Amino acid sequence: MAEEIVTMRVGEVSERTGVSPRSLRYYEQQGLLAPCRAANGYREYDELSLVRAANIRDLMASGLTVEDIRLSLDEGCLDRPLHTLPPCEGALQVAADRLAVLDKRIGALLELRERLAAQVSQTRAAVQRQSGVSIPN
Repeated sequence: MAEEIVTMRVGEVSERTGVSPRSLRYYEQQGLLAPCRAANGYREYDELSLVRAANIRDLMASGLTVEDIRLSLDEGCLDRPLHTLPPCEGALQVAADRLAVLDKRIGALLELRERLAAQVSQTRAAVQRQSGVSIPN
């Protein structure tokens, strides 16, 4: 007897995974999910898609990009819940590289913030000198 494949529509997948229908369609557009199409054109997802969608959501929430995640997908590393899988080869390096990019962006933002804060301080002092009115911080 053949095993019956259970399929779900986007609403059920969304409800079961906490991934919005819009995000599911985005994952599909990005090639991270590949639902089948029913005769009526509706997307149909299987259990594997459910697991992958939840894993993609969690990885994106941790700061990884679609490109980063695609590497794990291509290696079959999203086919079971992340906590049950051994780390994919290269996954640590991908995460460390993404962390380095974030650290660089944070550093640039901190520098920008310091320059803006200095500008605000200089402008505040100039206005106070000109008007004689104290301006609160």
